[in-house]
Amino acid sequence: MKAKIYYHDIGDYLDREEKLRILKRFGSFANPEMPLQELQPNEHGDWISVRNDAFETFIPLGDKEDKTNKQTFFLPIYSNGLKTQRDAWVYDSAKSRLSQRVAEMIAYYNEQREVFAEAAKGNKDLEAKDFLPFNASKISWTRALLWDIEKQKAYSYMEKGIVTAYYRPFFKQCLYFDRGFNEMVYQIPKLFPSAQKNLVICVSGVGVTKDFTAIISNIIPDLELIGKSQCFPLYYYEESNAAQQGLFDSGAEQQYTRRDGISDFILARAQKQYGKNVGKEDIFYYVYGFLHSPEYRQTFAADLKKMLPRLPLVENVKDFWAFSKAGRALADLHLNYETAPHHPEVTVQGDAPSPSGRDGEGLYRVQKMRFPAKDRKDTILYNNQITIENIPAKAYEYVVNGKSALEWIMERYQITTHKDSDITNDPNDWALEHGKPRYILDLLLSIIHVSCETMDIVAGLPKVNFASAAETSCESPA
Repeated sequence: MKAKIYYHDIGDYLDREEKLRILKRFGSFANPEMPLQELQPNEHGDWISVRNDAFETFIPLGDKEDKTNKQTFFLPIYSNGLKTQRDAWVYDSAKSRLSQRVAEMIAYYNEQREVFAEAAKGNKDLEAKDFLPFNASKISWTRALLWDIEKQKAYSYMEKGIVTAYYRPFFKQCLYFDRGFNEMVYQIPKLFPSAQKNLVICVSGVGVTKDFTAIISNIIPDLELIGKSQCFPLYYYEESNAAQQGLFDSGAEQQYTRRDGISDFILARAQKQYGKNVGKEDIFYYVYGFLHSPEYRQTFAADLKKMLPRLPLVENVKDFWAFSKAGRALADLHLNYETAPHHPEVTVQGDAPSPSGRDGEGLYRVQKMRFPAKDRKDTILYNNQITIENIPAKAYEYVVNGKSALEWIMERYQITTHKDSDITNDPNDWALEHGKPRYILDLLLSIIHVSCETMDIVAGLPKVNFASAAETSCESPA
């Protein structure tokens, strides 16, 4: 006899207590008041969160599994975000502290490399993972770094390895960017080589349980920027000379040739449909605008958790330009969020007219921001002296990777200590090193404005008839 599987959906975004209350109320699955539905898997093996068949008819952003597939928005040069496997050691709010810590870590690595080399002389089968001490206060050993020890690969600290990276939404960090001490750099060196400028649209990766989201970056993005981030570039870069050098090898500066990340296929399709004045940059911003469509995100929520985005080209030329224009406006907001104006309705209590020097540093120093109460978010207690009031509810509607942009600021801009290494990261140091004691307060006030403006732009996006788009979006170009 075949088993039958029944399911009851208790709803999304419930906390532990709310889930327990529901279970207690029903008591058991035998309760006739509990509505159950019998589950049957579809052709994809989906039991719940079933995918929409129309999604498959749209054009994929990219296809690395089949690199012969040219019918994509982007060439297969897109990349995961950076995966360091030792974030506490190679990320920090303070460049000076990061520089010292990384230099000490590399010195310790080289010491252990020499110790291992001496021990391995009498034991050719000796493995680094079985021999080296795992001292989390000194270094975080990973498979690749242990292999480097066994291969006797030496490293030296390089000051130019410290760059600015996008660690979490609206939270930048200093990063030591180096192949040896970043476990997986993926295609990042092609997207952000040396001082070359670029833009990447980062989307939630496959398998992420939180609702789909997208964010744009002009600096190196972390893998967990928005959850297993997949990053689609406006450009990528190729080395112009034949010499193969390391990421930061000394010698002549590398020369790079810039290539378009947007495919010729999608350009031809768009120009045929919307006119010859469409350029690849217009398509790039169309993608960013369209990925913010509420109808798109809701209709294909299940698909976007299990597959990379696929998009239609809308039928109406005005809608194309509306999405592209909105994408540019959103990109401007999300890239320049640090300099966005403050929301006019928000008030700040406890701020001094013009504190300077150490007085300013003390006044704006953050330990951990919090709400006065769990259900009261119109006010944020910035610290013991400063309170931010009259925050509009709309500011919390802009959600990135499961959390409002405003709550990302509250979470990330607090002093934290890494459990294993005992390394402390103090975001106040970012403000001081940049000579801006008010940086965190101003950032919080700017993000309120950015969030409200984002929701206004999203509200003005064209409404898409996906049934119609599905029928026309994937026709081959003439």
